[in-house]
Amino acid sequence: MKTFSAKAQEQNPTWWVIDAKNQILGDVAVAAANLLRGKTKPTFTPHVDTGDFVVVLNAAEVRLSGKKETQKIYTSKAGYVGNQKIENVERVRARRPELLVERAVKGMVPHNRLGRSVLGKLKIYADAAHPHEAQNPKPFAIA
Repeated sequence: MKTFSAKAQEQNPTWWVIDAKNQILGDVAVAAANLLRGKTKPTFTPHVDTGDFVVVLNAAEVRLSGKKETQKIYTSKAGYVGNQKIENVERVRARRPELLVERAVKGMVPHNRLGRSVLGKLKIYADAAHPHEAQNPKPFAIA
């Protein structure tokens, strides 16, 4: 018996829609990361992009448990002295709510070329409208 290895050009990705309204951020990110990687498929191969496209709607209305809304911080540093920027979830949500879901999913995919290509298939929108109706996305229910 030979070991099966999927090929990227033979994949037929489908489109999924996740509604993040009143959902926990971690649950939404886990579901999106698993669909993006293709871990829900029987043809999953760790070193090949076998995943699907994911559209996340209502990213502005995602919930965080506990006191993370005020206590969780995001830091960024450009490398210059005194150039560290610190933001909490409230400020990120007010400035760009899609960034909350994007950063959560980015931490759950591989940190290499495969992960960067997988993140290109993630589409995040702050409200319920999206321009991907032509792809006939299927709804994905978070358990």
